Amino acid sequence: MEDYFEIFRMNVKFYREQKKISQSLLAIGADCTNGLIGQIEAGTTKPSFDRIVNIANALGVHPADLFLRNASTTVSNTKNLLRTELIPQIEEFVERRL
Repeated sequence: MEDYFEIFRMNVKFYREQKKISQSLLAIGADCTNGLIGQIEAGTTKPSFDRIVNIANALGVHPADLFLRNASTTVSNTKNLLRTELIPQIEEFVERRL
């Protein structure tokens, strides 16, 4: 089984660095201490559910993205693909067959 906390902490750091913000700025946005962000990224502290949501909001990502990078984008892209590509093809197929 995967270590979800390891993935989580690495994704927090990934998105923080991608957005070019410090641990201090993330802490301010997530309404917590700089030390807590450092402990999370170091893997010495596990945040509560509410803290995870606050961190995600501060990073501007969906909370799921902190466990599976770009998860919300993948879901959105899949739904868009279904709407724009597959459903019209299915409708066309049904029209030809009936």
